[in-house]
Amino acid sequence: MGSLRIERAILKDIMSLPKYTVTASLQCAGNRRTAMSKTRTVRGVGWDCAALGNAIWGGAKLADVLELVGIPKLTSATPMGGKHVEFVSVDRCKEENGGPYKASIPLSQATNPDADVLLAYEMNGETLNRDHGYPLRVVVPGVIGARSVKWLDSININSQVCQGFFMQKDYKMFPPSVNWDNTDWSTRRQQMDFPVQSAICSLEDVNVGMNGKITIKGYAVSGGGRGIERVDISTNGGKTWKEASRYQKPGSPYIADEETSDKWAWVLFKAEADIHSNAEIVAKAIDTAANVQPEKVEDIWNLRGILNTSWHRVHVQARHSNM
Repeated sequence: MGSLRIERAILKDIMSLPKYTVTASLQCAGNRRTAMSKTRTVRGVGWDCAALGNAIWGGAKLADVLELVGIPKLTSATPMGGKHVEFVSVDRCKEENGGPYKASIPLSQATNPDADVLLAYEMNGETLNRDHGYPLRVVVPGVIGARSVKWLDSININSQVCQGFFMQKDYKMFPPSVNWDNTDWSTRRQQMDFPVQSAICSLEDVNVGMNGKITIKGYAVSGGGRGIERVDISTNGGKTWKEASRYQKPGSPYIADEETSDKWAWVLFKAEADIHSNAEIVAKAIDTAANVQPEKVEDIWNLRGILNTSWHRVHVQARHSNM
């Protein structure tokens, strides 16, 4: 259908295009998989709540790059029937039988400047380092991190969704009733968007602190560019709640959907609470589409352990001063 190989000359052309910076969080679909595995064993890397990061990415918009090769902005299908943009990495993996890692996104998303899909060559104002995909990587804001391909080798325009392993036989959401003995990957769509998520980062499970005031801090983020409307905190396992303050930049309150807010970036939250006995601290976020984190991990359990967005819980043991 069409292919663009990222040679030196092409890379030079990409870097000559207008540079955009996009502040975006990339989150692994398996973030918080460890907690899901405690309910029932799942397959995958045992991430806690930190399989994500937030950075300022710099590079050319993919929409501008595709326009260079004759595909206009806001195109959903080419005259030859191309509807998907496939990214192929230099990196090779056993799941592809030694072939390259690859993933795709819809052409309509790739050619939409407002989707902010980047071919990034900078991270936090510095040249992209090797670990993060030097010399060029894709950054697809608002979707699971598996689609933001690193060490980019080539871009293909195809009529079908990428047929690679990680698009066809991984990162799909099955109901709790499905196990590895009755899995039919073809019945499920590729996971792209990420549900609303939050986690407490200032406290660890079974944390022992002095009886009295504690500070509860963490992050909240939602897919698709949806803002965070609210973060609720409970100190009694979810019986009662209080609203946390939200911010992206220190000293500047966050307001969802405002021009000053970064719609692809995480939102940080903070709340103070008085703890006088052992307590279960809970956080849950609500995005601007009124999506709410589900209460129980059992309700969203799936064999691959992805998208654990259940209420995040931390148990705190308060101790009394001897003074």
